[in-house]
Amino acid sequence: MFDSQVFTWLHLLVGWLLQPVTLGLFALLAVAVWDCGVAVGERCGGLLRWRVLPVAEIERRARRRLDRADLIARIGPMLGLMGTLIPLGPGLAALGEGNVQILSVAMRVAFDTTVFGLLAGLLGFGLGRLRRRWYDELLDQCEARAGEERADEPALAL
Repeated sequence: MFDSQVFTWLHLLVGWLLQPVTLGLFALLAVAVWDCGVAVGERCGGLLRWRVLPVAEIERRARRRLDRADLIARIGPMLGLMGTLIPLGPGLAALGEGNVQILSVAMRVAFDTTVFGLLAGLLGFGLGRLRRRWYDELLDQCEARAGEERADEPALAL
């Protein structure tokens, strides 16, 4: 049943995915670390400069950065799971043949990619939560300032 040529090709194709998945994890983790630096810059004064921007521009920038954090939070664990499952197939096959050395390498790769994926997801999730709070506070301040400016305008006599 599993000796079909289709399954052989499937196994070969899945095996080719390990390297792109691992490179994707490295890239995603680099983006997450870079985004952490951007968030530190925002918190240390970058958001103060946003106060002069129109509310629509603030919302656009916030949405873009929140989307990036959400993408990191979702894609990281997915790539980590793929990096876990891909080497387990050959590792379990090697165990069936009595080769424990290949199994140990496969398990190490599987656990390492899992940790990388979860780390990227954790960074993305944390960034998303913090930024949502920061952006909500900023928008509340902008709305309050706009309300004060409208209250200070003289009323037109009819």
